[in-house]
Amino acid sequence: MGSFVLPKAWWVLVCVLCCIGDVKAGETVEGIVFVDGKSPIAKTDEDFICATLDWWPPEKCDYGTCSWGHASLLNLDLKNSVFLNAVKAFSPLKIRLGGTLQDKVIYQTEDKPEPCIPFAKNSSQMFGFTGGCLPLARWDELNSFFNQSGALVIFGLNALKGKSIQPNNTATGPWDSSNAASLIRYTVRKGYNIYGWELGNELSGRGIGVGIDVDTYAFDTIVLHDLIHDIYKEVNTKPQIIAPGGFFDPGWFQQFLAKTVGSMNVISHHIYNLGPGSDEHLIERILNPSVLDNGADVFRNLHNIIRTSENSAAAWVGEAGGAYNSGRNGVTNAFVFSFWYLDQLGLASTYDTKTYCRQTLIGGNYGLLNTTTFAPNPDYYSALLWHRLMGTYVLSTNFTGNRTIRAYAHCAKQSQGVTLLLINIDGNTTVHAKVDFNGTLTRLRKHRHHRHRSTATPLHHNKQVSGKVREEYHLTPADGNIQSRTILLNGKALTVNSSGLIPVLEPVRVNSSEPIMVAPYSIVFVHMPNAAVPACR
Repeated sequence: MGSFVLPKAWWVLVCVLCCIGDVKAGETVEGIVFVDGKSPIAKTDEDFICATLDWWPPEKCDYGTCSWGHASLLNLDLKNSVFLNAVKAFSPLKIRLGGTLQDKVIYQTEDKPEPCIPFAKNSSQMFGFTGGCLPLARWDELNSFFNQSGALVIFGLNALKGKSIQPNNTATGPWDSSNAASLIRYTVRKGYNIYGWELGNELSGRGIGVGIDVDTYAFDTIVLHDLIHDIYKEVNTKPQIIAPGGFFDPGWFQQFLAKTVGSMNVISHHIYNLGPGSDEHLIERILNPSVLDNGADVFRNLHNIIRTSENSAAAWVGEAGGAYNSGRNGVTNAFVFSFWYLDQLGLASTYDTKTYCRQTLIGGNYGLLNTTTFAPNPDYYSALLWHRLMGTYVLSTNFTGNRTIRAYAHCAKQSQGVTLLLINIDGNTTVHAKVDFNGTLTRLRKHRHHRHRSTATPLHHNKQVSGKVREEYHLTPADGNIQSRTILLNGKALTVNSSGLIPVLEPVRVNSSEPIMVAPYSIVFVHMPNAAVPACR
């Protein structure tokens, strides 16, 4: 079998790499991926991948473009089969419900059934819209969809209810939790499963539009904690309490952690480190290794603050769209954005971030799904492959040879071995990469008396697993155009079928003794089932 199947598989891979579409001729370089398999450096949640649904109505426009359509929580087509299948494919997908307008939403209640008034465009109002309302009937419909799709739901609560906005754009006074309490009680009574309740959106520090000082925000979070534990007192599994869902401010976050010990499960922050969606040089920034490297700063700094805090809260990215004001068409919804997105996932996980929520699942120019057709954009497939292949344990990884190769490794998910992610942001260089496990690679040998137990025998430093097979998933843009909204997996376009089903993601099988070929402007997930390291036992 080895003498026939493996060369054939290698020939298939060569054909794939030759047919990825109009790749410019350029240089070929060699490099080594060093993976330290002694012990994990961090751990993510099993369901690390998360995406958001927002409140923006169709009238939300940026730079003369209105990109939201009917993607709001209030008008999204929940019966669309592609939408349902896209969420079900993750089994489960965390979905965070929130965004800028969440702090202007009131919730219809059973005891006050007056009509819900929707958001209306008004330039004199904060964020350019009047307040809006969530009808209970719509909340029922949303929860029916979440139950059917198996989603894990995080709901962002209005943290400005009852507060006064001062001339200096600070919100003062205690949080009026009565409306939120009514929605939460209704939710529990109906048996709807909510994974977490989050307080506020981008109100920490100076805030966006308006801010809340740290003492007040901590007090409000403790109120939410007590409210949740009272309403859920008969429920065995309590939802996560999450805050503040704002931009990282070291001093503010450090104080907030100190003041909420025992009252919060998750400290969440947002990422828009590429600047405005109007930036014509956005692609240049995405392809700049220094810009990508700088993305680690927030994760590293928050991780260090949490490590020295008495608070046991975990770090989440609660919202990340990269480019603010709805992203940029042809960039944040195109293949090129997977370079930034996957690199962010790799950096975040390296610094013990437990969950990463992408802005958005659908809506704006940065959705994982097309706002009009619901068809998956390239980043959807990148997220799905991460979810299926990258396990919770993170391994220290370093690539030598070229700064434009980004490398991350995790223990494989629901499988033996290691999964490696290689991202090539160079459009002219093909990389032949070998993997060095720094002497931590072992070969499994079944125990004579216990079928499911194994012992490990070290291999020589820098040696490949010869005679074994690995699985590779090569992602490239259609026609070699990084602004394409069509992504190829091993040379084949990924599209939903006429029934709205998400395509099967099949790897190519390659002899493990061969170097990993990373084409220009491409992404490769490599599952190495025979790479047994102590960290992944």
